[in-house]
This record gives sequence, structure tokens and C-alpha cells, in this order.
Amino acid sequence: MYAKGQTVISYMEQLAPKHLAVPDDRIGLQLGTLQKEIKNVLVALDVTEEVIDEAIRIQADLIIAHHAIIFRPLKSLTTDSPMGKLYEKLIKHDIAVYISHTNLDVAEGGINDWMAEAIGIQNSSPLEDLHTENLYKLVVFVPKTHHEKVLQAILGAGAGAIGDYSHCSFNIDGVGTFVPGAGTKPFIGSEGQMERVEEVRIETIVPASVKSKVVQAMLKAHPYEEVAYDLYHMDLKGRSLGLGRVGKLAEPVSLQTLVDTVKEQFDVSTVRVVGDLNRTVKKAAVLGGSGSRYVNLALFKGADVIVTGDIDYHTAQDALMAGIAIIDPGHNIEKIMKPNTAKWLRSKLEQHQYETKVHASEINTEPFQFV
Repeated sequence: MYAKGQTVISYMEQLAPKHLAVPDDRIGLQLGTLQKEIKNVLVALDVTEEVIDEAIRIQADLIIAHHAIIFRPLKSLTTDSPMGKLYEKLIKHDIAVYISHTNLDVAEGGINDWMAEAIGIQNSSPLEDLHTENLYKLVVFVPKTHHEKVLQAILGAGAGAIGDYSHCSFNIDGVGTFVPGAGTKPFIGSEGQMERVEEVRIETIVPASVKSKVVQAMLKAHPYEEVAYDLYHMDLKGRSLGLGRVGKLAEPVSLQTLVDTVKEQFDVSTVRVVGDLNRTVKKAAVLGGSGSRYVNLALFKGADVIVTGDIDYHTAQDALMAGIAIIDPGHNIEKIMKPNTAKWLRSKLEQHQYETKVHASEINTEPFQFV
């Protein structure tokens, strides 16, 4: 059985939820339809003519790309313009195009995390915070006989995370009272009679992102016809998500050693470097895409170097004077999203026993030549 387009995208949005994108970013379905079976998915950085030809060769029904093919509203769609020809070819071959851009940058386990891991950054945090998750306190009363079942259902659905700790909860024994009303079918007790039951009060933390999932898991596992529970919004905030990553390297290295690591991990033959190649680097920042406006932020957060693309001349001069090093391997290193996104989607589809295949594009869309 092949997955429908909407199903494939629902998995993609588990990795990179749309609400994480910066305002006005061009994300989501940009061309075609998701109301069809998807036999093959192609994951690409850019949608170029060569990438479309690749999609046609592998009989892809859907391209998931990082960079948008429609940047601003179209006033007309002519097929004799360069972009118009691309749209025409996609439509003629019934290939849908879905874009996951800054939401994939921001997401936990997304582009910036992949970049950080590639160069050895440990325990990274966002370079620029964009989203701080709201937290809720869940309180539910459970008969002792079902305490463990309900507790494990709640924690298994994603509740109970505090920092680097998971499955956190507090459990208090007590006595619950209730009178089943007319027409009820109580799990314990009889209609019209006061009942006293040994119960456990479970308290735990629930992130907003899994609130509905946790409540549904709790209700499904709970034996009572009417479940007594409360959800309190907390002033305490959860994890922060944002653009870029910053953190300490596994061990201090020279800038030259880090340059060699960047070239190897991101498969680039050359990089531009600002700073003394013999200096020691302990803390590093990364940011996929164009990072000129994030150099000062990386410096403020204590980074010795930032790895990012599209650094302009004056930003490089300012960084040199400020004492922060820069490694610029180009914008195209975001191609790290191709194999990693494909692997993630493939795992999800296989887990649900779909026959849909996911391919990482093999086309190099780097527009620059280095001569």
C-alpha cells in the first residue's frame, strides 16, 4: 500500500512543524496536489530543471525541497520564462512540490542540529530563540488498580520531561468519593450510593506540543466513565527552539582542524576563512544559509567561530576586528538536509508499512564554480 500525499506530509510536519517557520516564509505545498498516492518521493535542496529531470527518471510523485520555487505572488504564469518552464514540466508530469524551509532549520533534529552534530558541537542551544514552548501541569485521579497503566500511558505519550530528565511525575495516595448518577455505568460502585475508593493523584508536566496526545492516551487507559483531571497553564516555560546552534566542541581544536572537518563533513572542496588558522576553538556556532547578521550574536554567546554561508566583505572585516573566526563553506551546505530528511521520512513510512520509497536527490545544485 502506498501512502497518500497528505500522509507523507503529515510525517514531514512531525519533523518540521509549519508553525516553527519565520513569518512570511514560503513553505508548504507550492504546486500540485497531495490528494493522490505517492509511490516515490524525492528530497532536494533546490528545485532546478536537473532535479525535475531526476524526479521524472525515478517516477517521483512528490518533491520535498528546502528552497521555495515560488517566492512572491505570481501575476502571470507564462511557459516561455525560465521559471514558467519549470512549473510547466512539473505540472505535465504531475509532480507536486512541498517546501520545508525555516521550519526545518528551527526544528529539533533539523538542519541546524545536523550541522552541529557534523562538526562535533555538544549540548547545543539555539543561536537565536524564536519559540519557547508552553508547559501545562496535568493532575489526574486514578484507582490504585490502574495507577501504573495510566501513568505509563501518560509518560509514554510525551509527558514528564524536565530538562534532560524524562518520565518525571509525582504520585500521592488518597481517597476519592463520588455518587454515580441515574443511568451511569460506573467502573466502581453502584448507582445512587456514595463510593469511597483508594486512588492515586498523578501530577506531571505536559509540553503544549503533545498536550492532546497525552490527554487522549490518559483517557484511553483510564477505567472510569468520567475521568477527573485538571490541566493548568504554567508560568514556567519549556524548551526553546530557534535558528542556528551554539555549543562547546567535544574537545578544543585549532581553527585549521575545524576547517578540515567542515570540508569533509559537508563535502566541499574549498571554504572562506576569517581568523588565525592556528587559534584554538572551544565553542562554535552554526547556521544554515546566510549568516552575516548572526555573527555578532554568535560572538555575544561566546562562540570562537561561526560556520555559515554568504558572508559579505564588511561583516568579515568586522568579525576580524571583534576576534571571532568565520568558516564560510557556502549556502549550499544545507544539502545536508537531503540524506537526513530522506532517512527520517523513510523510517516513518516503513514503520507504518507503506511501500512509498524516499530518495535523496543526487543532483548538485551549487550555482558557483570554484576555479
